[in-house]
Amino acid sequence: MHIKELSIAEFDSFAKSFPISSYYQSSSYAIFMTEEGYDYELIGFVDELGVIKAAALILIKKIGLSYKYGYSPKGFLVDYFDYELLSQFTQAIREYYFRRLVFIKINPEIAIGEINPNTKLTNYNHNIIVRDYLKELGFTKLRDNKYFESLFPRFNAILNLEEYDFERLHKNTKNKIRKGFKTGLVFEKKDRDGLDILFEFIKNKKDIDSFYYKNYYNVFHYIDAADLFLVKIDYQQYLLNSKTLYDQELERNTIISEKLVHHASEANIKEKMNSDRILLSYKNDIELATHALREKKETYVAGALVIRYLNRVHIVISGYDKNYKHFNPNYFLHYELMEYYKKDFKFMDLNGFTGDFSLDNPYYGLNQFKIGFKPHIYEFIGEFDFILNDKNYHSLMKKGLLAKEFNKKKKDC
Repeated sequence: MHIKELSIAEFDSFAKSFPISSYYQSSSYAIFMTEEGYDYELIGFVDELGVIKAAALILIKKIGLSYKYGYSPKGFLVDYFDYELLSQFTQAIREYYFRRLVFIKINPEIAIGEINPNTKLTNYNHNIIVRDYLKELGFTKLRDNKYFESLFPRFNAILNLEEYDFERLHKNTKNKIRKGFKTGLVFEKKDRDGLDILFEFIKNKKDIDSFYYKNYYNVFHYIDAADLFLVKIDYQQYLLNSKTLYDQELERNTIISEKLVHHASEANIKEKMNSDRILLSYKNDIELATHALREKKETYVAGALVIRYLNRVHIVISGYDKNYKHFNPNYFLHYELMEYYKKDFKFMDLNGFTGDFSLDNPYYGLNQFKIGFKPHIYEFIGEFDFILNDKNYHSLMKKGLLAKEFNKKKKDC
């Protein structure tokens, strides 16, 4: 068997027929990454009859003055459990690239365990043997990231849409979603013009400009695989809901007042004070909605970019306006995304999770938000470097060029 350059059609056909593959292992993603300074090659490992047994997208980029490295996002398309095939393929890759590349980085989409929602510990599975196979074949296992230091998160929250049911969500999550409806939030599918609105919600999350996501959207929209959604406030509905809630609370407040006349207990006084606060809150909502309607104001409060690939949908990036956090737009957005896709897709990738459940985890709030939707939290095998030129690799390391290239804010984490 030998390495052969594949056409886009050959590669995509093989990738889509592979048992587990990601849109990161597609020609569209390769084309997108050319905008990020990479060249790419689509290679196959074929037998004497020309049958493709394995394949890989290799992104190629210059590092330092005269070196280049390769990167195969989400790893090679190969049966990692077939040691003989894996050994032959990696040896062929070594021979094919050793004069051109210093190393090839991979981060296979192999789940080695799942976090137990009760114990918060990872229950490991037999997939962990692949880690040993890769080490035996000359791959260097990089340090496991604690948070989001690597190209991809070590843990991912993935929702099985066939199991999804609103009533199964955590109580707090359901309450926040319901509040989103009460405050008049509406879910809209938008075209490319909505990207500027989305970028306002995410510009502080990533060290990146708006053109990155515009390119992302354009490349995948070309093959009808990209969706853009925004959440806005329907002020007319917000006003109607606020008035209804105000009237209901006013009626309750009147009853409490009558109770106080006959019995001014501490409990009744506290109940009255609490009701007064609620009434004031609803009154403020009415005034806000009335003013917005008068000014013909249009307010977007959240958004997300989603990629569809095979039986999965991937939330590439999402964000919301912190000024409207009390509207719970992020909860409402994700609920609507699940409702939108649940009939046609099996899985929704909610993206990164830290695996650190301590209260001082800087991403504790992000973890709790995702946990509320009852996803499966998987731990993946991690990141490996397949070193083709040991001398040059360690030279890059000593000069700090590897750290400079990879230890920075990444765009797809």
